[in-house]
Amino acid sequence: MDDCIIIGAGPAGLTAAIYLARFHLSIRLFDAGDSRAALIPTSHNHAGFPDGVGGTELLARMLEQAELYGAVREQAKVTALTVTDEGFAVRVGDRAYAARTVLLATGVVNHRPDIDPDLHDRALALGALRYCPICDAYEVTDQSVGVIGTGDHGTQEALFLRGYTKNVTLIAPGAEHMLDEACAAKLDEAGIVRVDGPCGGYALDGERLALDTARGRMTFDSVYPALGSRIRSRLAVAAGAKADKDGCLEVDHHQRTSIPDLFAAGDVVKGLDQISNAMGQAGVAATTIRNLLDDQRPIRR
Repeated sequence: MDDCIIIGAGPAGLTAAIYLARFHLSIRLFDAGDSRAALIPTSHNHAGFPDGVGGTELLARMLEQAELYGAVREQAKVTALTVTDEGFAVRVGDRAYAARTVLLATGVVNHRPDIDPDLHDRALALGALRYCPICDAYEVTDQSVGVIGTGDHGTQEALFLRGYTKNVTLIAPGAEHMLDEACAAKLDEAGIVRVDGPCGGYALDGERLALDTARGRMTFDSVYPALGSRIRSRLAVAAGAKADKDGCLEVDHHQRTSIPDLFAAGDVVKGLDQISNAMGQAGVAATTIRNLLDDQRPIRR
């Protein structure tokens, strides 16, 4: 039986792996291979990298550090999580593994616009398509920015970006905007242009992204989809863990879920979806796991 199984190898999962391996605990790390951090072309928010660091490079460095202390990542999808008398059973295909504790670090998946996958990735690499204003709105300062979204979520994202540039356009993903009077008033006061959709016909125009709208063809330096996301908490919820209406797992200040010995860290938990936050939560969770298991560990001689 393992001391801990970590599900997810993004910044939270890898940070936990580094801590737990250095605590001399026996761990397994399962990774479906689709961390959202891998989609970051360059992060300038991560402390210690003044020239920025790519998401894939950061993940590779973190994995290398975890492996240095004995952690082993297996690229595999966990299909079920079950509470047992001794802890947990974690199923991967036709295999099952037992663990005293489990740390869920499965993150979220952004809802994408209807865009060709290859074009999506090229636009992302160029910075013509972006998903995180907190991460990179600084890079679009004084540029032309399109936000695909509507309602309160689209309004809030457009208003956030308005703090960086006066050239912000909110484009409805469907045929028409769905805005209440309060949202419309805030957008008007900020001078944010509203354009009906539907959006389509995405293409790169040099290093800018072009798309069709009800107003015709429009081109932007950067486009932010504000279409929401899916929280990957299904495994924990199916096992009985509490989550909010959006699917974010409820945890205490030690990252403990409502199920004893089941922990969660990173974007699967409600809070600021940032690498630094995910890493901090993982450090807290890993240390709590170590202290929890301390009485069960033999004295090293």
